[in-house]
Amino acid sequence: MKKKRILFTVIACLMAGTFVYANGTQEGGTGQGYPEGTMELYDYGQPQYWLQFFTTYLQEHPNAAPGVTVETVQTEGEADVRQKVQMSFTSGAYDELPDAIASAPVSMQALAKDGVLVDVTDYLEPLRSRFVDGTFDQITYKGRIYGLPKSLRPQLLFYNNDIFEAYGIDPSEMDTVEGYINVGRKLRDASNGYVFLSYVDPGSRTWRYYGRRGFMPQAGASIWDDEGNVVIDKDPGAKLAFSTIATLYEENLLMKTSIFQPPLYEACRDGKVATFYIGAFWDEFLRKNVEDMTGSWRVMVAPMYADLATRGAPVINIQCLVNKPGTPYSGLYKEIWETFHFNGDARKAWTDSMVQQNAPYPNPITPELLADSYWKEPCDFYGGQSFREIEGLGLVNPSTNMRVTKDDAEADLIISAELEKYIAGDQTMEQAIANMGKNLRVKIGKTEAK
Repeated sequence: MKKKRILFTVIACLMAGTFVYANGTQEGGTGQGYPEGTMELYDYGQPQYWLQFFTTYLQEHPNAAPGVTVETVQTEGEADVRQKVQMSFTSGAYDELPDAIASAPVSMQALAKDGVLVDVTDYLEPLRSRFVDGTFDQITYKGRIYGLPKSLRPQLLFYNNDIFEAYGIDPSEMDTVEGYINVGRKLRDASNGYVFLSYVDPGSRTWRYYGRRGFMPQAGASIWDDEGNVVIDKDPGAKLAFSTIATLYEENLLMKTSIFQPPLYEACRDGKVATFYIGAFWDEFLRKNVEDMTGSWRVMVAPMYADLATRGAPVINIQCLVNKPGTPYSGLYKEIWETFHFNGDARKAWTDSMVQQNAPYPNPITPELLADSYWKEPCDFYGGQSFREIEGLGLVNPSTNMRVTKDDAEADLIISAELEKYIAGDQTMEQAIANMGKNLRVKIGKTEAK
C-alpha cells in the first residue's frame, strides 16, 4: 500500500520550532527495551503539531526509547484511516499496520468489532477518575474501552462582535436556539439580506456539523432506539433538530459557501457572516485565516433549546492502539499520552509552541491541569476574552451525545446524502427524513445496540 508520509524525528523537531519542557521532570523515560525502529501513526487534519509533542518527549527522555523515531502517515480523514487499517488487517498485511491511529466513536466501534484495536480497558480504568466528566462516554464497545482520549471539545458559538454592535443586537439573545434563530432574522432584515447568521456548505458536512455534532444531540435525538431499530424518521428529537436546520436554511439565514475555503473567510472580512455554531476547533481556523480581524470576534457557549436546557455535546478526539503482532510500541505510546494529560509543564510548553506557530491546540481534559490559571489567560484575538476559559465552560451542562453503533459509519453516509439533496433543492426536508428512514432500514436494518 502506497503511503504519503510526513516524518518527524527528534532532529527534525529541533530544526523546526521545538519546545522544551520546563524542568525535565516528566513521567516516563524508564527505558523498557523498545526495539529500534519507527513508531508509526495514522492521523488526519494537521498531525505535525501532535507529533511535535512525541518528538520533544523523545528528545527530553533519551533513555526512554533509544533508536526509536516517530512517523505519521497523513490521511484524508477518519474514514480513510478506517479503510486503510481494515484493508491491511483483513488481508493479513500486518507489516503495513501502524502502531496507533486517530479515530472517532463511529470508526472506533467498527474497528473494535473486527478485532483491529487493542482493548485498553484495564489500563484506563484506574485513570478514569482523573479526567473530566464525559471523557469516557464515547470510547467503549460492548462495555470495553478501545480508545485513548486526546481531547474533549465542546460546541461553541463564535460571533463577530462588530456586527452586533453595528446593528445594536445583544449577543446574549443567542443563549437559546430560539433566540439564535431570532437574531438571524433581525440581522437579515436590518441589513436587507446582506448579513447572514451563519453559513451552509452546499457540498458536504451539513450532517457532520449541524446534525451529528450539533442540533441532534442538543435536541435529544436518536437514529436508533435501545433495541437497535431505525427511528430517525419518527423520533421527536430528530424532528426538532431537522426542523431547526430547515428554518435556518429556508429563511435565508445561512450563506451558501464551502467551509474551510477562502470565500468563507472573505465573507467574514466583509461582514456577511455573523456567527459560527460549531466545535471549539473553529478557533484555529479563525485565528489562522482571518488574523487581520483580531479583536472583532468573541465566543460563548453553544445556545440551548429553551425547553431542554442543555448545552452542546462535546466531541471526543480519540487515539487508538492497533492490534498488530507484538504491539511493540504500545507502552511508549502510553508513556507519552500520560505526559500529555498529567504533566502541566509539558502541556503548557507544547501549548506555548502551538500559539507561537498559530497552530491548533485543545484544552486539557484533566481537572488537575485545568486548575492552573494558565488556562484562563486572555486572548487578543477575542478582544481580551479568554477563549480557553470559555472552552472549559462549554463542557458544563452538556447534552448527551447520540448513541453510536458499529453501523454508524455507513449510516452517516446515508443520512448525509439525503440532507445534501435537501440543501441542493432536490427534495423537501420531509422527503429527506423519510428517505433516511427508508434507506437505513433497507441497507442496514436493525443494528446492534451499544
